[in-house]
Amino acid sequence: MGLVENNKMKKLGLLILLSAFSLNMQSQWLWDYGFRIGASNYLGDIGGKEKTRRDFVADLKLAKTRWDGGIFARYKWTPRFSLKLAFDYVRIEGDDKLSSNIGRHYRNFNFKNDLLDLGFTGEFFFYEDPDLGNTYRYRNSFRAYILGGVGVVYTNPKSIYQGEWVKLRPYAGEGYAYKPFVLNIPMGGGFYFTFDKKHRVGFEINYRKTFTDYLDDISGNYPVTPPSGAYAQGLILRTPELANTDPSYDAVTATSHSWGQKRGDKTHKDGYATLSLSYSYVIRGKSSFYKARRTGLFGGKKRKMRKIRAKF
Repeated sequence: MGLVENNKMKKLGLLILLSAFSLNMQSQWLWDYGFRIGASNYLGDIGGKEKTRRDFVADLKLAKTRWDGGIFARYKWTPRFSLKLAFDYVRIEGDDKLSSNIGRHYRNFNFKNDLLDLGFTGEFFFYEDPDLGNTYRYRNSFRAYILGGVGVVYTNPKSIYQGEWVKLRPYAGEGYAYKPFVLNIPMGGGFYFTFDKKHRVGFEINYRKTFTDYLDDISGNYPVTPPSGAYAQGLILRTPELANTDPSYDAVTATSHSWGQKRGDKTHKDGYATLSLSYSYVIRGKSSFYKARRTGLFGGKKRKMRKIRAKF
């Protein structure tokens, strides 16, 4: 074999080696799992100030900010994209007594809803600093991302009535039997710091646009025909309670809240938002380049797998 052929073979061998190393690096996987805690609020028919239903933060009532807690697992699919599966317990609340809008105030409704949210989202990293402090060790890093995906939420609104919390869905307050499980679309963004390649601390804003208007049990009109039973009627139409408890009660204005009249705004779906801090732990990656090998023709002792930490 000539010198030219030898050089070609060396180049081919080097190319194969580099390709194998490249595939090896790409085959490394990286998971992190952890938990998050934070605050929650909702956008629906209860809330706001003097105006009627408005979109997004203009209609939030900060006094009814509650909590969010959850767990998650995240997989780094590509250098700029991760997939995350998260389960959250989110409480949302609202009370017409806090609204200065006359229609809402005299509706006199209140609710709370303990949401169980399962979300599957993708995170696209639009900014990254892989070596914070320029240490050339790549142990500490920073990433910022936007997120979007799909989720499902279990909803079970309750209202405090006659001194106890009552589940509202069985009463079908507007004559519509809405479902307990609803699809939603998570959207938002966040960032996280990674320390010593293993520990991540992050912050995230996540707004879920749902496909229901009944997170608060309110959407359209009061039923034309009142439900049977004084208890059910009193639970759904709450305005008469104000006659003996609210000095500003106006009997004329209150007539707009009666059977068949408007109860909510059915042109907008409900949504909820969370702001959370998170901690997660990064699991070591395994490289396919260091697979177990056996000695001898028919196998023998299995070599120990060599674990490496995937590049961050």
